[in-house]
Parts: sequence; C-alpha cells; structure tokens
Amino acid sequence: MGIAELDIVLESLPAGERKLFDRIFHVSVSTGRLNPPATMHHWIEQHFGSVAAILNQKVVKVTNLVTFEGALFNRLRAARPIQARDKLDVTAQIVQEARSDPLQNPDRDTPEDIFGRVEGKYCITGSNIAKYDGLHGIVIFRELDPLLFSKEQIIDYLDTAWRWAEKAHDSDPEAKYPTLIWNCLWRAGASLLHGHAQVMLTRDMHYAKVEGLRQAALRYQAEYGSNYFADLYQVHLSLGCALEKGGIKVIAYLTPLKENEILLLAQEFNLSLKERIYEALACFRDRLHVSSFNLFSATAPLSQAPESWDGFPVLARLVDRGDLGNRASDIGAMELYTASVIGSDPFELARVLKEALGNEG
Repeated sequence: MGIAELDIVLESLPAGERKLFDRIFHVSVSTGRLNPPATMHHWIEQHFGSVAAILNQKVVKVTNLVTFEGALFNRLRAARPIQARDKLDVTAQIVQEARSDPLQNPDRDTPEDIFGRVEGKYCITGSNIAKYDGLHGIVIFRELDPLLFSKEQIIDYLDTAWRWAEKAHDSDPEAKYPTLIWNCLWRAGASLLHGHAQVMLTRDMHYAKVEGLRQAALRYQAEYGSNYFADLYQVHLSLGCALEKGGIKVIAYLTPLKENEILLLAQEFNLSLKERIYEALACFRDRLHVSSFNLFSATAPLSQAPESWDGFPVLARLVDRGDLGNRASDIGAMELYTASVIGSDPFELARVLKEALGNEG
C-alpha cells in the first residue's frame, strides 16, 4: 500500500484511529482522464511505460485541517519528463568555486557578530552580511562539500548553532525566538556551495509560520483537549508512517511542502534529537540519493514570553529539493498559492526511514 491507496487504508483503520485521523486530515480522491492521439503513443510508452498507465490517473488530495497545509499526490508526477542539465560532478564544482569562496577563510573574509564568533570542532560562525533579521549568523562548515558529513560533524554544527543563539540572546535579551536553517546547494536556495547553515534570533514573536503553527496547536488543544503534535504522531503511526527512537518522534509527513518531507518532534534540543537529525540526513543522502535539501528547526523562546508555548515541541523539518541537474524549479504557483504537488510517497519514505533508523515502538 502507498499514498495512492490512502482511501483504502483508511477504511481498514479501527474506529478510534479513523476518528483521530479525520480530526486532523481530510482526504479527497479524484480521477484525471484524457484521450491522447495515436501520434503520442510511442512518446507516452517511452516516458510512462504504457498508454494505459495515463488514461485514468488517480489523484489523492490530503489537507491538514489544523494547519491547512495540503498536498496533491499522483504517482505519474514522479515519472513526468523533465529537461536536465548534463550530469554534474558536485565535488569538482565545489573545489573549482573554492578559489573565490569567501567561506574558505571565514576569519579573514566574513564579518563576525558584535558578540564575537562561536567556534566548534568542525565549524565556526560568522555574521551574515545581508541579514534576514537583526540577529542573523552563519555556521560555516570547515568541510567544503556539504554532502560530506559525519554524525560528529552534524552534532557539532547543531551544538554551535545553539551556542550562537545563547550568545545572541545574552547580547539582546528581547531577541528570544531561535530558528536554524540549512539550505544545501543551489536547488535548496544556497547562494554559496560551501556548506553552511544559518541561525536567526528574532524579537516580539516567532516567525510567522512558527507562530501560526503555535496558534493552530492551541486552538486544537482548546477544542479537543488533546495535544496536536501527539495526535499528529499517533495518526501517522497508525498508518505506518511514523516511528520513535531515543524519545524522538519521526514522521513521514502526509501533507509535505515538497518531496519526502520528514518531521522530527522532541521535548528538548538534546543529543538524541541531533543524532536523529543526522540519521535522517544520512538516509536522504545514502538511501534516497538526495543531493539538495532544506533543514529547518525551531524551538520555544529562550526566555519567558507573554504567549503560551505549552506542549509545543522542538521541531525539525527536512525536505528533498530534487535533482541538482534538473532545470525546472520544484516550486511553482501551485505550491506558492494552492497546495503542494508531490511525486514522492510518504508510505515509501516511512519504509526507508524505518530501515535506516530502526524502530523502538
């Protein structure tokens, strides 16, 4: 069973699990039909296997009724023809660009924050020269190639980012809402190939989408008397799309922003979460052959805030941004203004995650 059979899977759920699913998600199924001319048959067979495969296309629309994230799944989307560039040697391109890489010598070629730099074993921070926000730093990896990472390196990058947030908060106690992002290579929005993550600390309220999620979770708690994130995990677990390891909940998300989105939920920004983030990244790189991705993490504020953060976890999200050789962007007007169009399968992602991470329950 996969996402195309989600409606069938739901029919087999026990009544209590189905009720919980329907509380959070809505599923709609439609069929796309077409009639291709005979002149297209050969081309269709080359790209999709057979003409019959495209005549009646099952589309599954999943909507998160709490956050109003949505995804449209059609297996044929993964097989559609995309014009690609020549096969790329990413490592060779990184080495070539390193000659003029400002991150190669961060002490000399990058500014530091007003509170100084934070140095880890495998990385060092700098101050982003064109800032998203008042406090915006970069975690510069000593390893040029962002895809050459070990568990120790990932833990060090995350530790260094957290120490930067603490120092930034000490320098401006009103800035208390931390966020980390890692845009890996150009498909994910990185302007420099040299591996680096970005850290921000904002004032007054969290960034809009995090604040929107907090408020949605509070409305859910008020209406149902239950924690949204716990129920979200339980729904995915009942479908075989979640696992728990080391106290960290890992979800192959049913309404992903783009392909193969993974959610990680933790009680605190601890070693187990950092290890699970590494394992998810390694699963992307080594099993799913992902070369460009976005990693995001946000937590409750570092000090007391007027709004309630009860029940809000430390959240990390990881999404595949597609083949580095593809010319087409993976995000268009549909993703910007309606719902995400997805070619990957959360059920298949969950199977790969379980093989990679193991399952404690």
